Amino acid sequence: MGRLLQWLHSHAGTNIGTRIEDFDAEAVRETVRQVGALFGGPRSYFPLEITGFDTVPEGPALFVSNHSGGTSIPDAWGLMISWYRHFGVGRPMHVLAHDMVFSLRATGEPFARRGVLRARRDLALKVLTEWNRDLVVWPGGDLDTWRPYSERYKVRFSGRKGYAKLAIQAGRPIVPVAHAGSHETLVVLTDGQRLAQRLHFPELFRASIFPIHLSFPYGLGIGPLPHLPTPVALRYRLARPIWPERQCDDPTQEEIDALDERVRAAMQHELDVLAATAPRRGERLRAVARRLRQTRVAAPHLSELVDVVALAAK
Repeated sequence: MGRLLQWLHSHAGTNIGTRIEDFDAEAVRETVRQVGALFGGPRSYFPLEITGFDTVPEGPALFVSNHSGGTSIPDAWGLMISWYRHFGVGRPMHVLAHDMVFSLRATGEPFARRGVLRARRDLALKVLTEWNRDLVVWPGGDLDTWRPYSERYKVRFSGRKGYAKLAIQAGRPIVPVAHAGSHETLVVLTDGQRLAQRLHFPELFRASIFPIHLSFPYGLGIGPLPHLPTPVALRYRLARPIWPERQCDDPTQEEIDALDERVRAAMQHELDVLAATAPRRGERLRAVARRLRQTRVAAPHLSELVDVVALAAK
């Protein structure tokens, strides 16, 4: 266990993911160009539907989103692609990520160049105040991205309110971002919190889950395995900015709770709208089958999946 921990956190003491100045606009522009082919119009692998950019404040803001889609997190990719297409690289958006992203230099350095930072309060505060840049966080973390499929339209922050304290300390508005779609790329049966506790995951990986899910290519997947997402529309709704009542370095718990409640209520409202406008199951499966057929030439291994989805859609 000691050797495993040492390997997992081999770069925990380095400065990878701690330098805001590592942001490389050209690297971001190139990523949008390369990865962006998967995200966009109705014929792309992940069609994007996003509303609310017109209400984003001019100054830096803290964007707070629900998290969906397991370890593959297409929701994060879709949001960032949409952001840079709309605002350009001249308005950087930084992302807070788990230390595991930086445990290997091969992953840590490229993500750091694209604005990803370690999930540390001091860094987040610097982004919003000293650097005057936007920041996006997913407070629910692993408990949110692996929530059961039946809860895909529910806000699940699991009592995590650090983002609210951060917004009060920075004196910056929070923009709630509601997302739907990524949780359609797999079916999470259970998040496996009890099993994770028995396996000491919180100590080993700072993770609280050991999920069981139906996903491709595993069929029945056990554990937080990255899966191959099926093509779905990624839908986002940005609520209007929510400002803290005041800016202070040491907010009370009552102030933190009140701001958290306002944000979650606004996000849940937008998720309810997304749920009400979601395509029916048959329509959704037929749309997936159509997009899989469009990608069959580039990905012949998807042929069997195409047939299964098309049959289920009938």
